[in-house]
Amino acid sequence: MSSPKERILETASGLFHQQGYNSTGINQIISEAAVAKASFYSHFKSKDDLCIAFLSARHEYWFYELNTFCSKSTGTKQRLLAAFDFIIYMNEKEDFRGCSFLNILSEISQDQASILSLIQAHKKDLRKFFKNEDISESVSDHIYLLFESSIIESQLFKSNELVFKSKEIVDSLI
Repeated sequence: MSSPKERILETASGLFHQQGYNSTGINQIISEAAVAKASFYSHFKSKDDLCIAFLSARHEYWFYELNTFCSKSTGTKQRLLAAFDFIIYMNEKEDFRGCSFLNILSEISQDQASILSLIQAHKKDLRKFFKNEDISESVSDHIYLLFESSIIESQLFKSNELVFKSKEIVDSLI
């Protein structure tokens, strides 16, 4: 069995992903993780600290999955197109839940700067992912924006239609 900290993080990850950050209470996390309240607070000082741990773990997981998925492709064009196939893969795997970072961004206040900072870092790393390819900065920015909008639109309409259209645009750009 996993440690109390791992159970808290796993439970919170599922709940934040499915219900949203603001709709998930600490008491629900404690109950579903089967830990004592004291155990929760010994690992996380607040719900925001738990959110930061969740987003940090999600960042590592998501980039590992993206890089693994795209590493099967050779050549710039194939890797960039594979990134859009990754969106389709994640949509199918996670039932069109979209981007955890943007979902939480829509729920936090301006006072939650540490969470915002982590979300911004994730998006900067994603932008770097596209900049690392052998294409101009303008084209990589364009692809990044297509990628981000594909995630949002596919979540909104629970459809991969615009992901496929974005792939067509990327194919024509390169």
